[in-house]
Amino acid sequence: MTFVDEFPGEAKLVRWHFGVSFVALALGGLFGILQGLYRTGYFRDALPINATEYYAVLTAHGVLLALVFTTFFICGMFVWAVTRSLDRPLASGRLAWAGFLSMLLGTVLAATAILNTFVPALPFEDSAVLYTFYSPLKAHPAFYVGAALLIVGSWVVGGDYFLTFREWRKDNPDSRIPLQTFMVLTTFIMWYLATLGVAVEVVFFLIPWSFGWIETVDPLLTRTLFWFFGHPVVYFWLLPGYVAWYTILPKLSGGRLLSDPLARVVFVLFVLLSTPVGFHHQYIDPGIADGFKAIAMTNTMMLLLPSLLTAFTVVASMEHGARQRGGEGYFGWLRALPWDEPAFAGMALAGLMFAAGGFSGMINAGMNINYLIHNTVWVPGHFHLTVGTAFALTAMATTYWLFPQLTGKRLQHRTLAMIQPYLWFVGMALMSNAMHRGGLAGLPRRTAEPLFQDAGGSPFETVVGGVSEIQFQIAIGATLLFTSLVLFLIVVLGTWLSRPRIGELRVNGSLPEPLSGADDGPRVLDNLALWAGIAVLLVVLAYGVPLWGMVENGLLEPGASPIPV
Repeated sequence: MTFVDEFPGEAKLVRWHFGVSFVALALGGLFGILQGLYRTGYFRDALPINATEYYAVLTAHGVLLALVFTTFFICGMFVWAVTRSLDRPLASGRLAWAGFLSMLLGTVLAATAILNTFVPALPFEDSAVLYTFYSPLKAHPAFYVGAALLIVGSWVVGGDYFLTFREWRKDNPDSRIPLQTFMVLTTFIMWYLATLGVAVEVVFFLIPWSFGWIETVDPLLTRTLFWFFGHPVVYFWLLPGYVAWYTILPKLSGGRLLSDPLARVVFVLFVLLSTPVGFHHQYIDPGIADGFKAIAMTNTMMLLLPSLLTAFTVVASMEHGARQRGGEGYFGWLRALPWDEPAFAGMALAGLMFAAGGFSGMINAGMNINYLIHNTVWVPGHFHLTVGTAFALTAMATTYWLFPQLTGKRLQHRTLAMIQPYLWFVGMALMSNAMHRGGLAGLPRRTAEPLFQDAGGSPFETVVGGVSEIQFQIAIGATLLFTSLVLFLIVVLGTWLSRPRIGELRVNGSLPEPLSGADDGPRVLDNLALWAGIAVLLVVLAYGVPLWGMVENGLLEPGASPIPV
């Protein structure tokens, strides 16, 4: 039996989450190619946007992909993971659907406010405030209310995971938490903690400010509250990818996960270290003492540990599978892996690209060298490797494996599905490489004008016949990425609309037991309350004094002096 046969209600809920997620992905990808071509100057006069509308395109691209696509896909995937691993339906289907509807309403409100730039008849002011929505840019209240509803909806859906786990625990008081459920719960502990910052920013400051109920807000305070959330959200994107890499990828490789306890250690470390790092986005901000920026830098560097542990565990698990398939030699086992399987290829290539993103992330985290690349195209080059590939390509690959289990239908257009991950990988390699090099040359981000000519004569730039090589590489990379996205959507839509055939072979959704099981690790790893408490303490130590320095002269008064450390 497949998942849809055992849990039809939950399968329907996951399909709806995925459906909204893929609509956001399609629209965000369309805005992405418009942005890429306009910024690089290709077909600029033929594109249906101007310099003013470019910023609405940029905002829609960021919000739809980084917040809407990710949140809906993650919440849907986690419904599957919890239900499958606990082998029971959700505790409250109504609660989960209520959360979904809240997220959907919030998405419609926020997207409508952004797209008002293109449809002046809509009753909203311009809300092109970019993905990083903090003051002094002000959006229409609908944008902020929509953002709040999206976050609250995710809280509600997440609450159903914990309720389901509580019911399971009553029936299994002495059992270890199943690995996928453990990963889901720890991810949402981090999510609940991290989103407190943006919730306070939006509800207590930006919504009243946008309605005119208060006249001013403190830009430093709202910026800090946003980045309290803005970097942990990277791990909210990343950890579902880890769920797939730890539990699905070993099966696709033909083997088993190396170590269940090591996977739990990784997720505990992310719970503890994800949130106290936001100040590394504010190295150039006045009003924050350098000592607290150094704490954020240290915490960020410590997050390399769970990523390196993941690289070791996942690659070792893949090697085990390859050797079960007959692979031999130090590196010859790589040829035994199923590179012609879309789900495997997508996850493996996403992991490889994430390794490159980790190296550029170390540059972002360092206080001294961050000044070199801050607010240059290096930064979008980096996060297109993380959310744009480590998450997005893993989500697509997971869909190839999971969607037949949610629909009871065979994956359609398999040849397109096989090509799609490689096309995405090549497109992202070109675009991100050019962005990183352009950042080193000083090319700014968040501007409508190309500005690539300003890097002429730089050792990082080649100009041939008046055409910037970096400019051309970004345009080609963006085009390949959009083409890959179209292929993915064709496969998904074709599968969704196809009819199941009698006697059709379905995907086996079972997952093999790890080589080293949960009982090989200490039971304290399952003490979620302990790790949540320590995480809160670390946040208080990292943020308590700086936040007090910002508000001691008044919550709405800008210009607080930094507290020396």
